Amino acid sequence: MAQKIVAGNWKMNLSLQEGLTLISETTNMLKDEKRNDAKVIFATPFVYLHAVRNLVEQTSGTYLAAQNCSEHTKGAYTGEISASMLASVGAGYVIIGHSERRLYYNETHQQLAEKINRALEENLQVIFCCGETIEIREKNEHIEFVQKQLAGSLFHLSNEQMKNIVVAYEPVWAIGTGKTASTEQAQEMHAEIRKYLSEKFGTETAQNTSILYGGSVNAGNAKELFACPDVDGGLVGGASLKSRDFTEIIKAYNP
Repeated sequence: MAQKIVAGNWKMNLSLQEGLTLISETTNMLKDEKRNDAKVIFATPFVYLHAVRNLVEQTSGTYLAAQNCSEHTKGAYTGEISASMLASVGAGYVIIGHSERRLYYNETHQQLAEKINRALEENLQVIFCCGETIEIREKNEHIEFVQKQLAGSLFHLSNEQMKNIVVAYEPVWAIGTGKTASTEQAQEMHAEIRKYLSEKFGTETAQNTSILYGGSVNAGNAKELFACPDVDGGLVGGASLKSRDFTEIIKAYNP
């Protein structure tokens, strides 16, 4: 059974004090609620990881993620952050392959595969992002497109390594646009992803791999999206920047 996960990706937002306040407010609200079994992950900017670590670790079921890492272990790569650096300041997860990284920094399938390798070497869990543009979907090539992303960056892994991979399906046309895939669209793609993983890694691994939906997830649509049988949670962008909104999304898993 796949773990239920709600992850908040702050992207390049919030000051440190605003971030500390957000985590404090969110975790305090969660303490007052009947907790479900969903993991809660805060994906903060690199420079905040160490500062927010204690707040996150004080609340059961909450974890810390970085938004990216280098494909290199160490060396003369000015401005880059290695997986070992992330692990040393308390990150347990790292997002790899977000559409914004693919678009703005031209990250390739092979480069992302190397980043995943470095993360796994440091015992970090990976949230691997995939998803299509509106042009690809309108050509009805979205399933094949996402399959190529999965194969290009994940299919060199072993079944044991796949235990540390979370897949996040994010239709690019729904990120930050206010548009959301319908429950039918989300379920269709999540089911196709699980089927494709099953063909490579077997049914057990595929069933145990968490597949998150990302793309304008908010408090109003989270419950309906999370009710889809192959949607195991969400990778939340803008709505994770407000404590009440993010808490309401997490509560979508409550009875």
